[in-house]
Amino acid sequence: RQKAIVVRGAGVGRRSVCHAMSAAEALAPAKQAIKQQAFYMKKALDQRHLRTALHHAATMIGELRTSALGPKAYYEVYIDVTTELRHLEEFFEAEHERGRPMVELYELVQHAGNVLPRLYLLLAVGRVFLQSKEAAAKVVLEDLVEHCKGVQQPLRGLFLRNYLLQCTRERLPDTGSDYEGEGGTVSDAIKIVLANFGEMAKLWVRMQHQGPAANKEQREKERAELKVVVGGNLHRLASLEGVTLQVYTAEVVQPLLELIVSCKDGLAQEYLLECVCQVFPVAYHTATLPTLLRFLSWLSAAADESAILSHLISRLCALEPADGETEARDVFTPVADHVERRCASLRLRPSLALALALARLALEAYEAHTEYLERALSLASTRLESLGVVTEKR
Repeated sequence: RQKAIVVRGAGVGRRSVCHAMSAAEALAPAKQAIKQQAFYMKKALDQRHLRTALHHAATMIGELRTSALGPKAYYEVYIDVTTELRHLEEFFEAEHERGRPMVELYELVQHAGNVLPRLYLLLAVGRVFLQSKEAAAKVVLEDLVEHCKGVQQPLRGLFLRNYLLQCTRERLPDTGSDYEGEGGTVSDAIKIVLANFGEMAKLWVRMQHQGPAANKEQREKERAELKVVVGGNLHRLASLEGVTLQVYTAEVVQPLLELIVSCKDGLAQEYLLECVCQVFPVAYHTATLPTLLRFLSWLSAAADESAILSHLISRLCALEPADGETEARDVFTPVADHVERRCASLRLRPSLALALALARLALEAYEAHTEYLERALSLASTRLESLGVVTEKR
């Protein structure tokens, strides 16, 4: 007998029992309930009945407590909810302009009954609380990041933390921002983004352990759909004005790579490292290359290190000479040394792909160093010979 699912429609407190439904069947009533509750919320806000508005907002957010939707459908519900929450954020901004202390509202919204709606409301008012500067930005941000640990269901937790990133994106104590100084420093901003990233990575990895083993393939597909959500933290980290080469070397690269390696999950490590290679400038990778290559040696066996290396080498092809120098810094040698050590454990196709990537690096960044190109071609030839493939010596 099929297990019955209780579907809680936030709209007017409806509760119906039905058999397992498709995501499409669950999506329509959820979107309708959001629309209905948003109407009542906005009506209450127009009348300045805040407690009534918060009740309808919490009920609306309750649609995000569902377990009946996959990532794509859940994203639709999330967008609908957060779009409507913008009206509540605007009300909080107006209250701040009228002189109402934001700390009062920050405490008020924490009386919502369920954890998930309470935290979304906390983030919505937290956005304006940061803007008000009634408390140091780093203190408020740390509190918000810590509160979000209250949701450990992977899909819900990921989107909650994405909303956290959205609400705080322009309110971090970055170098040159309005929140620097008493609000904190770029070091505090880095720690906050890394903390959120670490928690999101854990939630993302945990998705593979949810549900029966028979659905593992479907879960992996859903995880792949959510990778951009997790990678958003890396984009925000790279966009911080205060993350200079010196700061990246001293405060970012080591803890960031530690978080990625600690995932112990091949899919996560592969995507996140490729994302790191992409979002940070090439100069940052050349300056920290020994550290990056060292961490590649500690990846999970399920991670495709050859794909990560190929992506890194491709990025290094854009390397240009520093000001006042005639040629680019030598990164070919350490990368080639690492590739040669790893090729023995790789199959033929990835080995040759890496040799080809090295050849491209030699041609594009070190055209005058023909010995680099010869080394790349020699690597391919040696690998073919080791597998019994005859090559013509010239």
